[in-house]
Amino acid sequence: MQRTHAVSLHATTRQNTAVQILGMILFAGLTALGAQIEIPHQPVPYTMQTVFVLLSGALLGKRNGAMSQIVYLTAGAIGLPVFAHSGFGLVRILGPTGGYLLAFPVAAFAVGYILSNRRELLWSLVAMFVGLFIIFTLGTLQLNIVYFHSWPDAVRNGFLIFSLWDAVKLGIAALVYNRLAGRIQYPRK
Repeated sequence: MQRTHAVSLHATTRQNTAVQILGMILFAGLTALGAQIEIPHQPVPYTMQTVFVLLSGALLGKRNGAMSQIVYLTAGAIGLPVFAHSGFGLVRILGPTGGYLLAFPVAAFAVGYILSNRRELLWSLVAMFVGLFIIFTLGTLQLNIVYFHSWPDAVRNGFLIFSLWDAVKLGIAALVYNRLAGRIQYPRK
């Protein structure tokens, strides 16, 4: 009887690990898809990426959400066309949009961390607001350093211009999360 329980536990652990890896790959892919849904704007386009970044932290948990975004960044860094406008490479990560991209794992982790104990709609809105704030703060910082060299211009064109657009995306992400959270039995890590 003891051996049967040990084998069952091992099989469950392997299955759990496989489900977690699939979740990370899924959200890396969804983030890549969100990058292709864009409205061109210079130097930073309007995209749907942040919806999936926020949902990755909310649905996968802090570690797996952050890992999904690291998988996404790694795919782009090694040459897969996953960034906006089918972009790829370290130039994108080091360029004007790089701060936003590099903030994705941090934001997913923060959302997952904040939602680890409380999952109601208001709390998910707070968590996702924090995630967006992280993305826009780090994005605007790098945008200023590598492109504008002017804080007022960087804040206006890298933070404020996206406020309304991302408030809508935050609402969408929070509603999707609250619809799915009780239905999906994903191992949040």
